[in-house]
This record gives sequence, C-alpha cells and structure tokens, in this order.
Amino acid sequence: MPLQYPFPWKIGLLLLRDALLLRQRNFREDNLEIVKLLHPLPNILNKDNIPNSGPALLVTNHYSHPGFPAWWIAIGITASVPLDIHWLMTAGWTHLKGLQTLTRWFFPRVAQVYGITATPPMPPKPEETESRAKAVRQALRYARQSPAPVIGLALEGRDHPGGILAPPPPGAGRFVGKLASHCKRIVPIGVYEDKESLCVNFGPSSKLKIPPGLSADQRDRTVSKLVMRAIAQQLPPALRGEYGNSSS
Repeated sequence: MPLQYPFPWKIGLLLLRDALLLRQRNFREDNLEIVKLLHPLPNILNKDNIPNSGPALLVTNHYSHPGFPAWWIAIGITASVPLDIHWLMTAGWTHLKGLQTLTRWFFPRVAQVYGITATPPMPPKPEETESRAKAVRQALRYARQSPAPVIGLALEGRDHPGGILAPPPPGAGRFVGKLASHCKRIVPIGVYEDKESLCVNFGPSSKLKIPPGLSADQRDRTVSKLVMRAIAQQLPPALRGEYGNSSS
C-alpha cells in the first residue's frame, strides 16, 4: 500500500485566512504541526549533519507524483531542522491548467505570509525575466542582510519523471554561487520514499570550491554539477540519474 499524505486542512484553512489578510505566520511552526499528520513520521537519516545554526544553504531534490505533493519535501526538511529556513518556492503551478491563475495569485501571498521568496515557475519564460531577477535579488538581499541566513532551495526547480535527478536550468549554479558567498556552508539533502516512510537524508556540509580560471558559463555548469552530485549521494542509486557516478 502506498504511503498516505493527508492534506493539512486545519493549517490550510488558517493559511487561506491569513493569505487573504496578509497576516504573518511562522513556516516552521506550521510544518511541525503538519508533519504530525504523517503515519509513520518521516525517517530522518544522518541527524548529526543537521545544522543547528546559520549561515547555511540547504539544497535538495525536487519531485512529486500523484498522491505526493512536492510541498512535503519542504515540510519534511523544515520540521527536521531546528532553525527558521528561508525557502524559495514557486509562484504558481504550470501542470494543472485549471489552477494556474489561482495559484499565481495565491502562492505569492503565501510567500508574503511566511516571509519567504516566490520565484516564477519552471521552465523559464522570456516574459518572466524581470520577475525572476526580482526574486533573485530578494533572496540575495535576505542572505546579505541576515546575520546568520539559512536558505532552502530545490535546484532543479521542477519535477522530472520518476523523481530521478536531472540538470538544473542555466543560471542555477551562478545563483548558488552568490548565495554560498553569504551562507558559507552547503548542506545537501535527499528526500525520497521507501516502502515504509518518507526519508529525509542529510549529507555533510561543505564549502563551495570552484576551480579558478573558469568563464561565467563554466562556473555556472560546474557549481550545478557539484551541488547535484552532493544531493545525489543522499538518494538511493535508482534516483541519482546522470549524477550517480563521480565522472558525471
């Protein structure tokens, strides 16, 4: 029997109310309540790698399937980390056409309520270039102004078939490089399901080391590969995709 992920109706209704009123809520406190709905609770692996202070950049994989909304990735991680995480979330869905307009109104308001950053959905559209640049500036401003920023990011930015890791969009590595200059430590996290539970696997933190002499495009691709390889090591081999070996 597949794992069941109940919809958090109580928190959902409170969030709808506060999104209409633009009234602040605490993302971590809500997620600690939501995660209690899971039976069994998430299986947290390598707890010694969970950061207990900032600055830190948390990077994870991204996937969903019928019955598993992608927001459970952020819920599982947020409920496991004893810190407030500034997540980057999509500003709308693109895969459910009937809900596109509604989510593009609602999701940015949710981001305001929780004090996090909403970014235009993937894949990138030319007409959203300025909106994407504005979201990048917002996240970088938070990283720069916070004394100990903790930022959460799913680098792929969208789902891929079977939950298998796939390359992030161009520019993702450049963005991570800028965040890493403020967040210092990068913590790779793999979120996946086994037959019994949702698993959240924390990898060891490290500093970003980029070889010198690279062009801007080369730096972008190199950082993306380094981060995706680190995430891949926290996932079962079947989900690692092209990042399943060190030469990828």
